[in-house]
Amino acid sequence: MAVWALGINHNTASLDLRGRLAFAMDQIAPTLHGLRQSFGSPQAARHPEVEAAILSTCNRTEIYCAGEHSALEHTLHWLANTGGVDPNELRSHAYTLEDEAVARHAFRVASGLDSMVLGEVQILGQMKDAVRAAENAGALGTTLNQLFQRSFSVAKEVRTHTEIGQHSISMAAASVRLASQLFEDLSQIKVLFVGAGDMIELASTHFAAQRPQKMVVTNRTAARGEALAQHLGAELMPLSQMPSRLHEFDAIISCTASTLPLIGLGAVESALKLRRHRPLFMVDLAVPRDIEAEVKNLRDVYLYTVDDLAQVVQTGQAQRQAAVADAEVIVNAGVQSFVQWLNQRASVPMIRELNAQVDHWREAELARARKNLARGDHIDSVLEGLAKGLSQKMLHGALMELNRPQADDRERTALAVQRFFLRPER
Repeated sequence: MAVWALGINHNTASLDLRGRLAFAMDQIAPTLHGLRQSFGSPQAARHPEVEAAILSTCNRTEIYCAGEHSALEHTLHWLANTGGVDPNELRSHAYTLEDEAVARHAFRVASGLDSMVLGEVQILGQMKDAVRAAENAGALGTTLNQLFQRSFSVAKEVRTHTEIGQHSISMAAASVRLASQLFEDLSQIKVLFVGAGDMIELASTHFAAQRPQKMVVTNRTAARGEALAQHLGAELMPLSQMPSRLHEFDAIISCTASTLPLIGLGAVESALKLRRHRPLFMVDLAVPRDIEAEVKNLRDVYLYTVDDLAQVVQTGQAQRQAAVADAEVIVNAGVQSFVQWLNQRASVPMIRELNAQVDHWREAELARARKNLARGDHIDSVLEGLAKGLSQKMLHGALMELNRPQADDRERTALAVQRFFLRPER
């Protein structure tokens, strides 16, 4: 069984490229279906029954696969075609991994060792969501399930036995820190949260702790937006009203699954005029972008993306680096264990075939024994014949090999026979 993966992340690709190759959670199931179907095409040399999972966050898009034979090149072309990206461009920004390297990467990702915020915990929940989506789509098999379950175990051990996350600052906390640098008193500002997913929920919790003058939530799905608004004690605003009410807010935090920007340049320009150019703080945590990139060039607008927050979240990096070495030891042990399991899996088809052969021999000898009993043969004679028949069938192949004319073949067979059949009884 081969395991392979490819991906892009905040270290290898720009925000815009990551946006073109990002998948919202409701897209995962049909996307996985299309990917798995593509492996049956002539271009993929017909790799049937490929397991697959997709991890897509604001910082990374990764595809994990397992199948009889590796098909990295086909997977890369499929992803490029799906995102409308030239394969050569994607190749220049992507990392491709196979077998042991896949396990090492997955374990490091789950443990927060490959994150923009070293030691952050959110990625583990995102990986669990990706696995759940793959399982619900029927795309997860034994091999990938083992890979991810072991990833979660390694991540738990890293959290328990190292200090990797003790000095971690989240994107949400970084947003509040930046806002406090612009506004003297966060309790006097009005904040708009666009979206109601996990990232916005986390960001809104951090802002709510500062007791801002007003908080408003707007979301495409009213029910989820209303739930968040009630939790925060905030106002719920219809998404359709957002362009005309942007000027009311001092801070706008946005993170949705929209494939197109929700806040355009024109709307922000109009809001600035109504605000008489009072500063507007904006954080776009979405990939693809929720806020048009050109907004950043406007005077009096302070727009930050996930990549812009990179410097802020590095606070405490030196303290966390001391725990990385301990974490890598745990990852290495997990990788070796997975590789051993994967190698053992290679013997499964032969084990099944051997069991099937033994079942066939047993049924044949039982049928013969029943026939002899029905004929009136003594039970001791029938049992003796049953045991002898099974023994002869099981030893026939080994005895034939021991009688081969080639000395080298006989020697190899003798060693195998001694190991399989002549072990001392315990």
